[in-house]
Amino acid sequence: MWRAFARVPRALECGLGVGQQQLTLTQHFPHSKARNFCRTSYLSKHILQPIIMTSSVKPKVVFVLGGPGAGKGTQCSKIVNRFLFTHLSAGDLLREERTREGSEFGSLIEDYIRNGKIVPVEITCSLLENAMKNSGKSLFLIDGFPRNQDNLDGWNRQMSDKVDVQFVLFFDCDEEVCVKRCLIRGQGGSGRSDDNLESLKKRIQTYNNDSMPIIKYFDDAGQVKRIDASPDADQVFREVERTFMTSGF
Repeated sequence: MWRAFARVPRALECGLGVGQQQLTLTQHFPHSKARNFCRTSYLSKHILQPIIMTSSVKPKVVFVLGGPGAGKGTQCSKIVNRFLFTHLSAGDLLREERTREGSEFGSLIEDYIRNGKIVPVEITCSLLENAMKNSGKSLFLIDGFPRNQDNLDGWNRQMSDKVDVQFVLFFDCDEEVCVKRCLIRGQGGSGRSDDNLESLKKRIQTYNNDSMPIIKYFDDAGQVKRIDASPDADQVFREVERTFMTSGF
């Protein structure tokens, strides 16, 4: 279990012995009546406020990469059900932050997503770090990240000493298949502003220029598990399942 410690101006006395005071964040226990917790106020100016996370055992992370429409989200859902991982989609977290009331980064994220560009790494890493900390879990699928060299460098600066990256699960899919899937998804009411042909062209260009070199980097390091993502979802998952089982999960 990870614990988050925030700097606070003072601790409230709660009748515990010296060295036994416990701090918690009010948003974590808004209605708790437990007397063993001291309540403090935690005012976060914005999502980029540093968080310190500690654990006796580092959480294990599998990066999930592939082009738009390769089926990453579908397969991650199956992995969650089968192997009890927690799925964190960098794209979903960014879209949630984009629409969150009062977010100072919403319009910036919207501009990047609409234009098929990659959101600044500081924002993405902070959203991922917060989500991991809040989950209280130890096995994570991080979907759609790192997508370029800046993402990788930012992750290494902020997270490399806090987690153990197991491998990169790469869904390799034909470009035509990916485009068709995304368009069908958009027509079906996905609610995603980038599930249209114009945005897809930009996203695919960004993926080829920026993400493929990252996949090659991990591949050269022997950390890539490549999956043919062109067949139907059940057939793809049979290969995914074998991959996780042979990796000790």
